[in-house]
Amino acid sequence: MSRALATSLAVFAVLMLGAAVVASAQAPAPGLVTIQKLSAPLANELVGESVAACAQKGYTVTAVVVDLDGVRQALLRGNGAPIHTLDNAFYKAYSAASLTLGRKENSTKEVADRMSKNPPTTVPQTPLPNVTYAVGGVTIKVGETAIGAIGVSGAPGGQFDEECARAALAKIKDRMK
Repeated sequence: MSRALATSLAVFAVLMLGAAVVASAQAPAPGLVTIQKLSAPLANELVGESVAACAQKGYTVTAVVVDLDGVRQALLRGNGAPIHTLDNAFYKAYSAASLTLGRKENSTKEVADRMSKNPPTTVPQTPLPNVTYAVGGVTIKVGETAIGAIGVSGAPGGQFDEECARAALAKIKDRMK
């Protein structure tokens, strides 16, 4: 075999190996999952719109967005919002992201309503960290798929917190794709 042919074959083999490595790096690996969540700019806009919606009604609130793992993506404490609203908004978002999935519920209000209809029990309930049944947590969905949640806290009732969250979600809905 000539030296030129051997060199050409070696270069070809290296190029093919490189192409195979690039192709395998772009294909999803078996056993991995892909999840959707809001982008950072959209999550920040959502908390901003929630705080603004409540401020227009005279409520000083905090809003928190979490992904489905309960990890905070965005947080905004409105001017004058009490310190406890930081934790409470997170608990509402965390609870909406975790408790609503199994039954396809859309908010912590739906969870609380369902639980209030359950008969009393003598079995002690184990408190779960970060979980609350307070109204004001709303599941963020794209179509029927949950991708996260928002919690709002500080209005004079959870129903008002939820209204602010839903108003903000309506403003960004078309961009959640």
